Amino acid sequence: MAETCNPRRLPWLIKSCIPDPRREAAKLPSGTRPPATATTTAASPSISSLPDDLLLEILSRVPQPSIPSLFLVCRRFALLLDSPSFYALRRSHGLLRPTLHALSLPSPSELFPASLMILSSSWDLPFGPIPIPIEIPDGSLAHARAVTLGRSIYLIGRGATLRFDAWTGAVSSRSPTLIPRKKFAAAAIGGRIYVAGGAARSSAVEEYDPDLDSWRIVSDAPRRRYGCVGATASGVFYVIGGLIVGSSLRAGRLDAHVWAGTMDTYEVETGVWGSRRAASVPGGGCVVGACGAGSHVYVLASHAVEVSFWRWDAGKGRRGDWLRLEPPPITAHLRLGGAARFCCSALGQDKIVALVHVSSDASRRRGAADGVVLVYDIVKGEWNRGPDLPVGFRRAALACVEC
Repeated sequence: MAETCNPRRLPWLIKSCIPDPRREAAKLPSGTRPPATATTTAASPSISSLPDDLLLEILSRVPQPSIPSLFLVCRRFALLLDSPSFYALRRSHGLLRPTLHALSLPSPSELFPASLMILSSSWDLPFGPIPIPIEIPDGSLAHARAVTLGRSIYLIGRGATLRFDAWTGAVSSRSPTLIPRKKFAAAAIGGRIYVAGGAARSSAVEEYDPDLDSWRIVSDAPRRRYGCVGATASGVFYVIGGLIVGSSLRAGRLDAHVWAGTMDTYEVETGVWGSRRAASVPGGGCVVGACGAGSHVYVLASHAVEVSFWRWDAGKGRRGDWLRLEPPPITAHLRLGGAARFCCSALGQDKIVALVHVSSDASRRRGAADGVVLVYDIVKGEWNRGPDLPVGFRRAALACVEC
């Protein structure tokens, strides 16, 4: 990548900004000379001569499909596009929109030895397969959690972490968590990622700094949970559901399943845990999916014969209440025998997306569809079925990015 910008690399960008004297002369009647002005003889300014603020303003208006090419022009362009100002300008111009991504790591094959399958929007703009720059241990990303930071999606698994840049389509490796985890809670708050649970011998909560590409332990959770899910709302990290494992069982708590509908909360700013035993999902259901939107946490709970949908008002703090919402349209053969796996993501502030995966071969033999996408409209309070995931996206994780 060049250190400085060559104006010939982006003729389409400067042609619309600098008038061409020959084109202006062609517009005049025959035999008429163009007026002699300084602009007809002055040399065209180089795009590299523009100040950063003006160049940033120009780049921020470029259509999204052209952004990946801009990163390759020169190092100066790449630095400007990576700056928070570029993101803020596109937001102010109304050029950002929430886009849903599905990420899946298929089993290695001769066709795709090590790749990440990625779909965006309504599954009509496939990015994948994208090669992975490192060797991923088999099964390390089988139950990975997808967390969004800015324009990047971090796929965090057991001993491996990948970063997918939704604007450029690049996949890179990142530092794994300090403690190997599986089926844990993860969420992004204040530009950092927090993970908890999924480790039988540790209750440590880790924080990831994307600028340093490093993890550090910031706290210990009040309970060791396995199979939990994470959500964030109003600056609070919610660790919800799962089973209690480790020392809790050795202390005589054999009823580990009773915690499957509870949640613990970690206030990132103060580093304080708050016990929310009274905030358990009503009805004793097992939480199978959760996400935050605005000041609310939305939860899917399984009750063996049905799936319920709830909203927790995080803005009310410990006095918050549960509100039962319209349940998702889950068919009977998906509910029987725990044969369904759920993944939830907020699509902006007005929609919740639930992805339903069939987790047993018996369910598939009964005709159950795999990769069912359900969309909940928060304003209308109703569910609709979206386009199903294509074949090859089993165990996909969902994440929303503003592009």
